[in-house]
Amino acid sequence: MENFSIHDFVHSTGLFNLSPGNGVMIFIGMLLIYVAIAKKWEPYELLPIGAGVILGNLPLTRLTVFTDGIQTSGILGIFLNYGVYVWNLFPPLIFLGLGAMTEFGPLIANPRMFLLGAAAQIGIFCAFWGACFLGFNIAEAMAIGIIGGADGPTTIYTGAMAAPHLLSITAVTAYTYMAMVALIQPPIMRALTTEKERKIRMKQLRPVSRVEKILFAVFAMIIILLLVPLSAPLIGMFMLGNLFKESGVVERLSDSAQNELMNVVVIFLMLVIGSSMSAEVIIQLKALYILTLGLIAFAAGTAGGILLAKFINLFCKEKINPLVGSAGVSAVPMAARISQKLGQEADPKNFLLMHALGANVAGVIGSAVVAGIFLTILK
Repeated sequence: MENFSIHDFVHSTGLFNLSPGNGVMIFIGMLLIYVAIAKKWEPYELLPIGAGVILGNLPLTRLTVFTDGIQTSGILGIFLNYGVYVWNLFPPLIFLGLGAMTEFGPLIANPRMFLLGAAAQIGIFCAFWGACFLGFNIAEAMAIGIIGGADGPTTIYTGAMAAPHLLSITAVTAYTYMAMVALIQPPIMRALTTEKERKIRMKQLRPVSRVEKILFAVFAMIIILLLVPLSAPLIGMFMLGNLFKESGVVERLSDSAQNELMNVVVIFLMLVIGSSMSAEVIIQLKALYILTLGLIAFAAGTAGGILLAKFINLFCKEKINPLVGSAGVSAVPMAARISQKLGQEADPKNFLLMHALGANVAGVIGSAVVAGIFLTILK
């Protein structure tokens, strides 16, 4: 302490140790905060991610300490290490909250939406094979491919298990493109459909009883987990949250899952994902590849749902508006709202939202199942 000089003080400041890469990442963090506030793009995710990026790139703060590219200590590093890498706790908790907020009625009333949700998962496999072609190993390709499910928690869960060293870029890619769904999907939807197809009206869905919803959650959980056991952390929590909601006897549990628990987990998960985006991890050619593959995956998933709807219409008297197929990606509820918006542009009296929400929910289930299949292959 006695020998501590002005020279030592200068060298101990973050400003002296700030690298050009840190500066680039701090700018990216500020950009994420800007689009979250000014554009309202996925603000609950992108705002804390942006703040995390800034905190994670300020030198010498000891908020994050890295070992072999993975945060192991520091307050943010501890949350990431144990909440994601070691226990992988945060994504299943988010699925518990999502389940408590999900309405299965549209999917139960129109089961054909399961097919559209499944078709939209083609984006996952496009990105997977693209990653393999670019030289990523199987585990890395799976972590990259799951971005195509358009589901942030599923991307984080799979990435932490399959390729933790890519988690920060895969997670941020997923959430960034989810925020940009309103820009990515409409051009594809217009290109793949005619005005006549966009005007197709779908009949009003039948009412679905509470008993049907409860039975659906229970039997869907049993059947899916018997077929794909490693999807249990996501599917199990998703269906449990929905049971809280539909049972009508545990309102406080349902409310807590939807609000307090969900909000706390989102704060910490998004913050630590952002803080893991160090300049050393992000500023490399691999990150550009992943961003490109993520965009291809979202586009392919959108196209897959639309094209399957058009194919089904060749054989069914009761037509599906192909715009609903684009909602098969898991970006809930933005993708469903876009289907509704484009449908009403073609016909102001066309109401597609509930049908699109059915495809949306099917996409959430589909991406979680694919994640379980990937992890089973890696086991």
